Amino acid sequence: MTAHAVGEPDTPSAAPVTSGAVIIGIVRRQRGRAGLAAGCMAGHQICEALVPVAFGLVIERAVRTGDGSAMVISTIGILALFTVLTLCARIGHWLAMQSVLAEAHRLRNLALERLLRRRPRVGDRQTGEQLSIVTSDALASAGIISIGGWMLGASIGLTLTAVLLLRIDWALGLGILVGVPLMMAGLSRLGPRLERRTAAQQQSVGLAAGLAADFLSGMRPLRGFGGVPEAVRRYRVASRASRDAHVDAVTASAQFAGISAFSTGVLLALVGGVAGLFALSGRISIGELVTVVGLAAFLSDPIATITRLISQLAISRASAARVAELLSLEPDAPTAARDGSRPRLELHAVRAPGLDGLSLTMADGEIVGVVATTATTAASLVAVLDGSSAPESGTSQIEGGALVEPHAVHLFGNSLREALLVGEARSDAELEQALTDAALSDLAGSGRVDLDHPLSDHGLNLSGGQRQRIAMARALLADAALLVLRDPTTAVDAVTESVMMRGIRRQRERPGRMTVIITSSPPLLAGCDAVVFVDADGRCRVSTHARLAADADYAAVVLR
Repeated sequence: MTAHAVGEPDTPSAAPVTSGAVIIGIVRRQRGRAGLAAGCMAGHQICEALVPVAFGLVIERAVRTGDGSAMVISTIGILALFTVLTLCARIGHWLAMQSVLAEAHRLRNLALERLLRRRPRVGDRQTGEQLSIVTSDALASAGIISIGGWMLGASIGLTLTAVLLLRIDWALGLGILVGVPLMMAGLSRLGPRLERRTAAQQQSVGLAAGLAADFLSGMRPLRGFGGVPEAVRRYRVASRASRDAHVDAVTASAQFAGISAFSTGVLLALVGGVAGLFALSGRISIGELVTVVGLAAFLSDPIATITRLISQLAISRASAARVAELLSLEPDAPTAARDGSRPRLELHAVRAPGLDGLSLTMADGEIVGVVATTATTAASLVAVLDGSSAPESGTSQIEGGALVEPHAVHLFGNSLREALLVGEARSDAELEQALTDAALSDLAGSGRVDLDHPLSDHGLNLSGGQRQRIAMARALLADAALLVLRDPTTAVDAVTESVMMRGIRRQRERPGRMTVIITSSPPLLAGCDAVVFVDADGRCRVSTHARLAADADYAAVVLR
């Protein structure tokens, strides 16, 4: 069963989170470190642009004149320039990656918090797809910090190159100032197409991962009823769709890169050709020609950087949209603080699928059993109790932290101790007492509780009854104000059920605690203070197990 806190007053629904809000939040939170990173990246590009200028000056003032001292000074200056260039690049990348990893971690935590505080609903993404978003998409979204820094640096490098060319010859500078924006404007029109292809690829990869995760988790039952061939067929279809989407995205990216490289080559050829003609005519000197050719060659770096970043920006925006979808999920109910207040559960004329007018008021410390003749009835009651679904009519007032322990058991950790550790720290004595109350005091035949008993994946090295009793002990240790148990003893015998019921009463029959047990087990129902019987038509009757046993319909469900 999954745990959900319920009972606090409903809070207004928050506005859906958008991809723009995710990106703006990332930049705002990391503005200090991201600003330093962008400054270092801009310094790197400025130094890169100054390299051709430096070589041009060396040729003009040292090589042509044969001045030895000028040559030494020039050598030291170029070494210093390359040192600063390298340091700016390394420090900028280091600062940017620190920010990216910090924000990716934060987004993962936020997304996981949303998912863990919400029951799965119809229409939700598959578990594997959610995992893909929480891992790869969170990192790609945070990558906007590095993208922005290098984009700023490349833009500054382009601007400085244009200014330097203007100082050498206005025609060359004007050609850069006009040609580069026109080229970038044309390339930017390909961005939305690339973003659509990338989003489709991420969607298909997530779906394939979701199918794979679901099939692997359900491999044992799939083999049991012969569903493996159909599972393989479905995964093959999803995998092929993912492959085709990936090919489309790579094709779009390659076309973008090809057009960018071709456009850059044309621009560089024009600048270099015009500069050569100017040098032949004496309009510029040999040193200026070297500078112009070097600047023209340098242009390929910031232009290639910007075009590459445009494709990465498309990926980051598509990922941010998927992350925003998870961050927009509203939890079933806010977590109730343990402030010592008494829990409250009052249902009046509640109608829901399988329920026709349930009225129930629980007293402090009371344990109530519910006999549901259909799975729909049990699911509807759980949904009302954990706050994930409002009743169709009637009123429900539920206050206090609630824990819903489902029939399907999931154990986490590598040992029994790790599987039991929930919430606040517990001593070994408390863990052992919970196991005793859950009728599990021996796992390895040693006659004692071994808290270090190893567990394989989800406790698959244990029997079904052992896993159920560990889940029961974990639920008792959580000590929620309202505990809802759904079919907690279907894999144990009647004697063990009686021991477990005594343990439940010992742990839960006290002020500030209420317990609802959805079951058809006679030993559990006999130990309840009251029993709610919901027949096949949804009609509800509240009495005790002893009195309801005289009812033929009740006896047919419970005493068969």
